[in-house]
Amino acid sequence: MTIGSPLPSLSAKDQDGQIVNLSTFGKEGYLLVFFYPKANTPGCTAQACSLRDGYEDLQKRGVKVIGVSADNAASQKKFTTEHKLPYLLLADTENKIIEAFGVGGLFGFAKRSAFLFRDGKLIWQDPKGSTQDQAKVVLDLLATLPAP
Repeated sequence: MTIGSPLPSLSAKDQDGQIVNLSTFGKEGYLLVFFYPKANTPGCTAQACSLRDGYEDLQKRGVKVIGVSADNAASQKKFTTEHKLPYLLLADTENKIIEAFGVGGLFGFAKRSAFLFRDGKLIWQDPKGSTQDQAKVVLDLLATLPAP
């Protein structure tokens, strides 16, 4: 994935079992796609909760958020419920999205990372994916960009 790359037209089930297509969901405005290795593990929980805590500010800036891991929909649902996550989590059990973004890791887990798209095109990426302050990193970036 390089700057300017389009959102891949791939789909996966969200935590409620609904099919979500990335390119359709992120066609207009900002979309932050973040990857994490495994739901309910310390670093992944910190990253997800950072985005939860900054979600209202991200929404004010017009940013939609989707988290992706190889966990199944039931694990994503549990993660969402336990941590009151207000955004979609995709269950990429076949690793199609993980592979398309080039963030595959050991044992089929995704590498922690984040990608920001505007109108379906990649404008920024964080290959290491911040844990404690992922929302702040994205909000600081948005402050430097001209309004869409």
